[in-house]
Amino acid sequence: MKPRLAALGLLVLLWAGPAFGQGCAMCYSNASGTTKEGQRAISRGVLVLLVPPVGFMTLGVGLAFRYGKRRDEAQLRTEN
Repeated sequence: MKPRLAALGLLVLLWAGPAFGQGCAMCYSNASGTTKEGQRAISRGVLVLLVPPVGFMTLGVGLAFRYGKRRDEAQLRTEN
């Protein structure tokens, strides 16, 4: 099962690769036309906008796994 999952993950990454190479030409030219401080501010802004959703998703997945593990353990206790 794990090799299939790894192969699927690799396939998804390779399939999405061209999308990462596409950049908005207008955004790129706007960002490159700013000063170094402006470019740093844009980079920080991207991180500020990225961190909360990634944090919430990580927390949600962690809680889901924890709930699933507890549910499975409780189910095994009731079966025995």
